[in-house]
Amino acid sequence: MPAIHGINLVREVAAAPYTRRTLRSRFRNEALDLVEREKLIDPVYSYRIVPLDAPPKDALHAGGETLDALRLVPERGQLTAVASGVCTLGPALERRTNDLCAERRMSLALALDEVGNDLLFALSRRLQDRIVAEARRHGLSAAGELRAGDPGLPLQAQAAVHRLCGGDEIGVRVTEGQVLHPLKSVSMLLGIGIDLPPATWSRCDDCPSAEKCRMSGRAVTPALV
Repeated sequence: MPAIHGINLVREVAAAPYTRRTLRSRFRNEALDLVEREKLIDPVYSYRIVPLDAPPKDALHAGGETLDALRLVPERGQLTAVASGVCTLGPALERRTNDLCAERRMSLALALDEVGNDLLFALSRRLQDRIVAEARRHGLSAAGELRAGDPGLPLQAQAAVHRLCGGDEIGVRVTEGQVLHPLKSVSMLLGIGIDLPPATWSRCDDCPSAEKCRMSGRAVTPALV
C-alpha cells in the first residue's frame, strides 16, 4: 500500500481564487505564510486497491472487511475492487490553531483553520487522482467516491476503510466515535472495476450547502485519468 510523502500544497492553495472580503483575505495570507514559515503541515497519504472477496450482494466484501457501500455498484460494467485511501496534514497545524485561540488571536486562528481545510481538500484531490491513475495502469476504471458518514457509507465504516488502506502507517488513528486524528485527515472509498460508467451521483448531492460550497466533491469517472 503506497504511502506518499513530500507533497507541496501551499503554492497550489495560495494561487487559487479567493473572493472573500479584504480583511479575511489579509488574515488568509498571513495564515498561509505561517504554514510555510513554521512548517505546520506534513502532507501524506496512503491507499490500496483491494479486490472484492465475492461478487456484490448484500454488502461489499474486500480484504476481509464488510462494507455497506452498495452505492458503488454500477448499473453496468463490473465492480471488481474498492480503493481505500486516507490522507492527513499531520497534527502541527491543529496545535498551532489551538495556541492562537488561547492567545485570543481568533481571526488568525479561524483563517488558519480555513486554510487547513483547503490544504486537506487539495491533498484529497491528489490522493483521488493517484488512485484513478493506478487503476488505469491496471486496465481498470474508477467511478464514485464515498466517505464514512456519507449517504451510502455509514460512519461506522470508518475503521474498516482505515484498516484497508493502512492508516496507522502514516500516523492516522480512528477514535471510538469514528473520528480521524489528526483532525485534518480524511478517508475515502472508491469503486474500481471493468468498464465502469461515469458516476451520475456525487457524495455532495444531498448536502443543502453544495451549491455554494467551495469544497464540494466530484464524482470519479474514467474521464479524469
